[in-house]
Amino acid sequence: MAKYESQIKQVPYTQSAVYAKVADLTNLAVIKERINDPKVQEQIPAGKIDEVRKAIEQMDFTTDTASGPAGPVGNISVQIVEREPEKCVKFASTSSPVSFKLWIQVLPTSETSSKIKVTIDADLNFFMKQILEKPLKQGVDKFADMLAMIPYE
Repeated sequence: MAKYESQIKQVPYTQSAVYAKVADLTNLAVIKERINDPKVQEQIPAGKIDEVRKAIEQMDFTTDTASGPAGPVGNISVQIVEREPEKCVKFASTSSPVSFKLWIQVLPTSETSSKIKVTIDADLNFFMKQILEKPLKQGVDKFADMLAMIPYE
């Protein structure tokens, strides 16, 4: 297994608000609306906005699952496998070329703000690790960035 952790991201919302949003994946469908926000588009590499927009529009969310395209590897689906109220949501891949677990940790920093960290633990052999290490590290950071930009109201 290869573990990759995002940078810790500050979120200007309470721990309970952030947890409530990420513990029900239908709440993350807001990213479909946010893709047209200029602040979000600034985070996307030049020339990739149409590709990212198309991928996000193809994502599907239920309370416990999220699925959608993941570039050249095809579609990926994840399912929530554990909820630790207001602290952590754990996911496992259900459809993916590589088996992985992912978790989102939420901790308070004050009464009105919190911090999040995303971790992925992927089942990679030596060769796959050499190929996927950089994209996975970048991916968890970008996912954490996206979670930090979501309105949790």
